[in-house]
Amino acid sequence: MGPRPPCEGIGSRARLAGLLLVALLLVPAYPALTLELEVKVEGLEGQQESNVLALLAIYQERGDPELTPLRVLALHRLAPEQIRDALAPFGLYQVQIQEQLEQTADAKGSWVATYRVDPGSAVEIGSVDYQVTGEGADNPAFPKEFPMGVGEVLLHADYEKAKSDLRYLASSEGYLDYRLLQHQVLIDPVAYEAHVRFHLDTGPQYRIGKVTFNQDLLDEDLLQRYVTFEPGDVYDPDVLLGLQSRLLGTEYYEEVEIVPNREEAGPNRQVPIEVVARRNKPNKYRIGLGFATDIGPRLGMDWRRRYLNRRGHKFRTELSLAPALSRWHLDYRIPIQDPTRDYIIIKPQSAHFDTATRKGWIHMIQAAHSTLTPRGWRRNLGLDYRYEDFEISQDPIGATNELVPNISWSKTVSDDPINTNRGYRIKYTLLGAMEGVVSEASYLSGQIQFKWVQRFAERYRFITRTDLGATLASSVDDLPASRRFYAGGDNSIRGWGFDALGPNDPVTDETVGGRYLAVGSLELERDIRGPWSAALFTDFGNAFDPDYEQKFEQSVGLGVRWASPIGRVRFDLAFALTKDQDDDDSGFPPTRLHFVIGPDL
Repeated sequence: MGPRPPCEGIGSRARLAGLLLVALLLVPAYPALTLELEVKVEGLEGQQESNVLALLAIYQERGDPELTPLRVLALHRLAPEQIRDALAPFGLYQVQIQEQLEQTADAKGSWVATYRVDPGSAVEIGSVDYQVTGEGADNPAFPKEFPMGVGEVLLHADYEKAKSDLRYLASSEGYLDYRLLQHQVLIDPVAYEAHVRFHLDTGPQYRIGKVTFNQDLLDEDLLQRYVTFEPGDVYDPDVLLGLQSRLLGTEYYEEVEIVPNREEAGPNRQVPIEVVARRNKPNKYRIGLGFATDIGPRLGMDWRRRYLNRRGHKFRTELSLAPALSRWHLDYRIPIQDPTRDYIIIKPQSAHFDTATRKGWIHMIQAAHSTLTPRGWRRNLGLDYRYEDFEISQDPIGATNELVPNISWSKTVSDDPINTNRGYRIKYTLLGAMEGVVSEASYLSGQIQFKWVQRFAERYRFITRTDLGATLASSVDDLPASRRFYAGGDNSIRGWGFDALGPNDPVTDETVGGRYLAVGSLELERDIRGPWSAALFTDFGNAFDPDYEQKFEQSVGLGVRWASPIGRVRFDLAFALTKDQDDDDSGFPPTRLHFVIGPDL
């Protein structure tokens, strides 16, 4: 430690003794009064001030209802040393302190402790003795120079980080027996400079040996595909933690332990790895109730089967019942190639629509190869067979069959997928059918769906989304009802009902759907208090078709949000600016309340 300032002298000690005598006299006189203490630290700012206040006991205890004059005097005597200790991590070893403790003359007998601090100049590094010895002495992974150099200010946080980084580097390069022969910082109070000594002996380098699995659930061949390294690779604990994380992420296992058997390394220093895994519960069930303006009250039931056989097959089935739209689907997955990225999906599903524009059933089965690309895109390449029997605007279309090849790319990037501050979701889809190959008409359809969330100015979020689609077909009448574009609803253009917008038949004025879609939304949200926020928004666009009149629709509105653990609960009041007011002469555009629960992305 650096030199200490000279003592205050006999007069200072006399004043302190006098205060002690006053304190002793006050103890029996005012046993029930709460002592008031004010603590002032002058001459510091920023992190230095914060660190001093965090370590200064007299400041931390100033509001203690059981504080006594004797305790104040004791804390005051400790304060200078605590201030110096708090400033040492900043390289400050010539700290001068003028301390003062006074009892005010008011009726309460309050106390004021003042510490005027002159931190002085920070000590600089005068020399660095840095050595790496052992088998890793020539390993280029180790820096040739210590991360802190001569002439730099000695910041203890930087030194500890440099030490930690070098220890981590030794471990990640397989030097499991490394030793720190010397690791110290010496302060020369006369020359006022610091001397850093860091000597690391790496010891021998270890490598990863054969990986074996101790479990009773999956085939060894499938498990080995989760191993991304080879025997003989440098022993890196992070690589082994990655294997543990991948296995836990499959949900096959409840616990996964990586056991390196170093005692069996042998002369080649290859450490055999044993993976001990305990299977998870096979089934997971969920049932819930919900409500959304588009479909009304909803009952949802979900069954997830985490594993079916030794080849890792799994499935999830979900049933959702609602007045406007009921769905059932089963998602059966078969891991292939790299099982963390690639799988085959077999997905039968059914849906019943009872909306203003569509009524009827659709049944389909999809088979697809799903893979995660190196850039983070989820690509699905598949073939769908679907059968549907719909009535559009009281006009029965009849039963149709389709065989539809399709491909999609999707990507979601966010800091939090449930309550997002920064992130986006994007999906491209391309599909088509050929007349005579099961299908009754030929068409090619593409769609882009995008949503972006960005927080700014601390309390604001900007949210935008767009949905664009186009279909090449000779006529919209050639398209099955499920392949036509519609707009309107909670996640489209608010102010209208679910799929209520699109080209209208000139005779019946009923919505028939279109071959094109262009919908957008802009929303500004501001935090109010805690999880509550308010929003202003505008939605615009429509579904279009060249054979019908083109009509652009727009709404504006305001909403209230609650950030719940399962996603934002949204209450939106939307004003349909372009909607006919019929017989309403109030002057206000038609309004619609929207209620949705779900994640941001």
